[in-house]
Amino acid sequence: MQLVFASANKHKIEEIRSILPDPISLLSLTDIGINNEIPETRKTIRDNSYLKANFVSAFLKEKGLNYPVFADDSGLEVEALNKAPGVYSARYAGVPKNDLANNKKLLHELHLVTKRQARFVTIITLILNNGTHYFEGEVKGTIAYETKGTTGFGYDPLFIPQGYRSTFAELGNDVKNKISHRAGAVNALLVFLNTKTDP
Repeated sequence: MQLVFASANKHKIEEIRSILPDPISLLSLTDIGINNEIPETRKTIRDNSYLKANFVSAFLKEKGLNYPVFADDSGLEVEALNKAPGVYSARYAGVPKNDLANNKKLLHELHLVTKRQARFVTIITLILNNGTHYFEGEVKGTIAYETKGTTGFGYDPLFIPQGYRSTFAELGNDVKNKISHRAGAVNALLVFLNTKTDP
């Protein structure tokens, strides 16, 4: 099966490819001829996810192609910040998006905060045979007092998943890709696709 992933983010593409089983071939935006990220202009993670999937689905239909398309949108929600940065996670420190600046701003906002509970959430939108389906994954945890680790991207150097003492960036991709919010959403997507391909 070929799936089109509505993203040009190399980190996300690599992460999702490592989760998907071999029978599924993943095509990125670049692979289908879209060379820029799709603007995320909606107010919720779910709506941004749908916006991207719908844009790519319409693009493919204009070319006479009917690949299944999915998009994800993710956000970090920090309880002490009223669930910020949330839908604005990628551009928390402004445009253009910059992981280092985002992490620095988050640490600044939390510099007097001791209750640092947070969660990562991912919502995937799948458009398949003109139907739209949603899948959600989340992981709870806390925000560290300083960045630690060298793997991953985004807020991985600051997010300590529940049940661990290390950040995602310290745990490494093998662990992260089993327990992360994105892994949870992708695995829910795979369960759904298996029901569509079973004899």
